[in-house]
Order: sequence, then C-alpha cells, then structure tokens
Amino acid sequence: MAKTAADCTTMAEIRENIDRVDRALMALFAERWSFIGRAAEIKAGLGIPADVPERVREVRDNAHRNAEALGLDGAFYEEIWAQLINRAIAHEKALLGEE
Repeated sequence: MAKTAADCTTMAEIRENIDRVDRALMALFAERWSFIGRAAEIKAGLGIPADVPERVREVRDNAHRNAEALGLDGAFYEEIWAQLINRAIAHEKALLGEE
C-alpha cells in the first residue's frame, strides 16, 4: 500500500515504498522514451537535426527549475537530465542516420 515517508515506521515499509516509487519512475521514463522515438520520426520529416542546442538548454533549465520548485538540488537533477538528453540525442542521431 502506498504510504508517505512520514507514515512509514519500519525500514521494510521505507524500502517497499522506495521500490514502488522507483517502478513508477521507470514507467515515466519509458513514457518519456516513447516521445524520443516519435520526435526522431517528426524531425526526419521536417529536416530537423537530432541535436537542437536551444531545446537542450531549455530542457536542462526546466529540470533545474522543476527540481528547485520541489525543494531538490537543481544542479544535481539538471545533470541527470543532461545524461537523459545525451542518450536521447545519440538515439535520435542513429535513427536519423546522422552517425
């Protein structure tokens, strides 16, 4: 059963809920990844390259700002997003034949 951190009274409950959140995060990452493949399809039709620096900056800034809005370390989460972006660009380049 889903609980808040404050509701947990044992390490077993903490671990169970961390695992639950991790599964939910993976589902969201899978959903995010589905948009990466579709972006490559759309970019191919429009002649847009995989790497669009202005958009990369925007997504990184969004990650930083969204993290801070939730009381998290913006720089840390921006770096995680940088890794996500780099992997997505590499995937799009492969799909677009840019490699």
